[in-house]
Amino acid sequence: QVQLVESGGGLAQAGGSLTLSCAASGSRAAINVMGWYRQAAGKQRDLVALKNRDGSTNYASSVKGRFTISGDNADNSVSLQMNSLKPEDTALYCCFADFGYYGVRYWGQGIQVTVSS
Repeated sequence: QVQLVESGGGLAQAGGSLTLSCAASGSRAAINVMGWYRQAAGKQRDLVALKNRDGSTNYASSVKGRFTISGDNADNSVSLQMNSLKPEDTALYCCFADFGYYGVRYWGQGIQVTVSS
C-alpha cells in the first residue's frame, strides 16, 4: 500500500520560514515526479512546486524565488523550504508522487500551513 507521509508545516508569521517534508513508501515502482499542491479555503487546488526524476523543477509564479523544492526521488522523499512567507501562502499543502511507467499519482493527506500578518 502506497503511503505519502507529510511533516512540518504549522503556524508562521509573515516573513518567516517553514519546511515541509514528504516521504513515500509502499511501492517498488520508481517515482517520476514528486511535489506539492496547495488549496486555500474556498479556492481551487494549485501546483506549488514539483521535482522531476531528472532533477528539473517547476514552481508556481507566486512562490518562485521564495520556495525551494529539494530531495531525491530515488529516496522517495521531497522537501519544500518556504521562506518569506506571506498570509496568502496559508493553505492545506498536499504532497503527491507519480509512480511508474503510467505515472500513477498518489497523494498525502495534507498538512496545514498558516501564515499570520
